[in-house]
Amino acid sequence: MLKRARWLTTGAAVGFGGSLWLQRKLRIAASRYRPVGVAGAAASRAREALEEGRAAMKEREAELRGDTGKRRGPRS
Repeated sequence: MLKRARWLTTGAAVGFGGSLWLQRKLRIAASRYRPVGVAGAAASRAREALEEGRAAMKEREAELRGDTGKRRGPRS
């Protein structure tokens, strides 16, 4: 009888813990697909793309100028 009570208690504890874990994982996954989460992801990707584009532009400009350090344009 004591073995059965121990296994029943162990099973109930594992089941309860597993259900809490699953609820947490589902809540996190659902927050990714809410409009705020999707907009945040899109904004961060756009920001990364913009930064990458600016870096490539500066690199290409330096390459075209021959990396001589010459600058054309209005002086500050």
